[in-house]
Amino acid sequence: MTAESLSGAAEPYRMRAGKALRATSDAIPPPGLVLLAILSVQVGAGLAKNLFAQLPPSAVVFLRIATGAIILVAMVRPKVRGMTRRDLTVAIAFGLSLGLMNLSFYEALARLPIGIAVAIEFIGPLTLAVVSSRRRLDLIWVVLAGAGVILLAPWSQGGGANWAGIGFGALAGVFWAAYIVLSAATGARFPGASGLSFAMIVSTVLVTPIGIVSGGSGLLDPEILLVGAGVGLLSSVIPYSLELEALRRMPKQVFGILMSLEPAVAALVGLFVLGEVLQLHEWAAIGCVVVASIGATRIRS
Repeated sequence: MTAESLSGAAEPYRMRAGKALRATSDAIPPPGLVLLAILSVQVGAGLAKNLFAQLPPSAVVFLRIATGAIILVAMVRPKVRGMTRRDLTVAIAFGLSLGLMNLSFYEALARLPIGIAVAIEFIGPLTLAVVSSRRRLDLIWVVLAGAGVILLAPWSQGGGANWAGIGFGALAGVFWAAYIVLSAATGARFPGASGLSFAMIVSTVLVTPIGIVSGGSGLLDPEILLVGAGVGLLSSVIPYSLELEALRRMPKQVFGILMSLEPAVAALVGLFVLGEVLQLHEWAAIGCVVVASIGATRIRS
């Protein structure tokens, strides 16, 4: 069978699959889609953290991004024909920010409870939103989030945070802010999701040598590969599809407010999936970041 006939046979299947997914998502209210997307991401992070006993974080990042890239490119082929050098530069930078964000976050995840890692990472986009608002009054959200970090800082031996984990979480937040800016710039230059597809390829090129060297022969274990593929599906493919559908059917402000709940959902996943019991001051810190994120989201709307 030729490549052309295979492509022709695959197209109706993709159309049927797309229609089935659309019918399923239409039956779920948009807020439910957002919450499912958040839960999917955090359960994927929980699976990834369980893999750290067998693989280093960078190798798990490789499995996640490679899986996401393979599936996304199969669905949406990147369109680079006719793009200028500046367009490609922006998309490459977007892909690099995506890969570095995930590498930093997984290093934080290896050192911190998942709820704390996500809360610290959230400060990056939150700060970006406040800086973009140009209203001094809105600095209160950064102060509130900063108070959360102070509560999380390991001033004593109590709690689950450590300085290295906080540093990697903050670095992930910086790359997340860059990801947001470059995502918008890439979306303005590339049609549909082809820019993201191209960026995923760039991100895979970035993390592949790091992941293969650090993972070694562990990457040949079929069970690990299967779990890694599950991490990629839960952390990238499924939530991205759900978020796109939710944004199609609800105001961006409501979407942003619901996404602000992610640190709290992460803490709950950490508790029930990973058995990570947080102390009272850590829950208070996560609450500070959630409230600050909701406030910053209202700024952007």
